[in-house]
Amino acid sequence: MWGFIYQALYRKYRSRTFDEVCGQEQVTETLKAQVASGRLSHAYLFIGTRGTGKTSCAKILAKAVNCEHPVNGNPCCQCAACRGIDDGSVMDVVEIDAASNNGVDNIRALRDEAIFSPASVKKRVYIVDEVHMLSIAAFNALLKILEEPPEHLMFILATTEPHKLPATILSRCMRFDFKLIPQSDIEARLKEVFKKIGKEYEDEAVAAIARAGAGSMRDSLSVADMCISYSKGKLTYKDVNEVLGSADFYEICKLGESVLSGDAPSALEQTEKVIADGKGVGVLAKDLLVFLNRCTVAKTCKNGNAILNLPAEMYAEVERVAGAAEGSRILRACEIFAALESDLRYSSSPRIV
Repeated sequence: MWGFIYQALYRKYRSRTFDEVCGQEQVTETLKAQVASGRLSHAYLFIGTRGTGKTSCAKILAKAVNCEHPVNGNPCCQCAACRGIDDGSVMDVVEIDAASNNGVDNIRALRDEAIFSPASVKKRVYIVDEVHMLSIAAFNALLKILEEPPEHLMFILATTEPHKLPATILSRCMRFDFKLIPQSDIEARLKEVFKKIGKEYEDEAVAAIARAGAGSMRDSLSVADMCISYSKGKLTYKDVNEVLGSADFYEICKLGESVLSGDAPSALEQTEKVIADGKGVGVLAKDLLVFLNRCTVAKTCKNGNAILNLPAEMYAEVERVAGAAEGSRILRACEIFAALESDLRYSSSPRIV
């Protein structure tokens, strides 16, 4: 007998309407207006880095154009069409991964079936993810149907690399650029999810998860998933650092202070101590660069913690170290460690580098 199958947070709490999409108002407001007015394009191109909402918006748009009772451009999520698209039972809304279906035969088969009217909804919608992976011959096959599409047909193409698309494809699509999601929006969404699942948290822990996501909602929710599994009680800032594999903050602080004060013996000793504790050289370099960047913010900004969102005692340490160092020295250290990240990739002796 099958047991309970856990569903990842980024799947369970995926946006179901345009209003639920975080940080992409410039896209969602336009799409809502087009759905409400009926002035829809036959082909859309969604561009942006991973985890910014491209596929979610594509599915929401597919629901909205087929919804029996749309609400101000949003799908109702209650009618038969919306429910069928959500659970994958509507065969007229097709999601294709171009990374694994990138040949000309795949697109020809799509083109041959696209001419038929939809069976159960108003529009047949093809969502082509990672469309830049198509071959040249496949793009040429796709171009023909993009030029003269039937009334019942809509294409939604999504890509992270628009420069790889032919100009002939770009010119036939309505383009929408998805930006990185602001940290404040990610934090608000994470807190909303934590409250729904009944998980207590520290604000600093949520801020750390949002920073680790680097503008990607999916990445942030994936990190949150790991943190929830790791943390037994209230989710703390320390728990998040443990999950991310970051070195202890105070060890990095001491190492950063030695570097900025020019104390080479202490710096080497601290480096060996952190590596001996099992942290990789690459992780150490990244953590130190993050610390130096925090010092730059603390040195430059009057209220730096409004940007950094660190626990008060940690920010006090950063401020103390930054206050004892010259601004030019902090910036030079940032330049050196930023270059080090690149050098480590090609080195067979990262410890020496």
